[in-house]
Amino acid sequence: MITDSNVEREFVKELDTSAEVVVYAKLPKGFFIPTPVGNYNPDWAIAFHEGAVKHIYFIAETKGTMLSMELRKIEECKIECARKFFTKITSDQVKYDVVDSYGKLMELVK
Repeated sequence: MITDSNVEREFVKELDTSAEVVVYAKLPKGFFIPTPVGNYNPDWAIAFHEGAVKHIYFIAETKGTMLSMELRKIEECKIECARKFFTKITSDQVKYDVVDSYGKLMELVK
């Protein structure tokens, strides 16, 4: 799998060995959400075994830091737009969020 960072490489290692994950994909650059501040491309789509977690489908953005002070303002705006977008178009089984590790992902879906 081609990844963009060490954080993503570690994330993929955890996804590969997870008993809860059915399938995952690195979203292509052509997959984007239009926002008022430019197109936004989330990193991952993940599907879990039904019944193993609260949210069966998850769209994830992986970041090396969760501190908003270290994210660029434009990036913060795009992420906030994505949160609103996924809240409007999805059911309770689909979740979007920013994570810095597989552990954080599992905290959000369990």
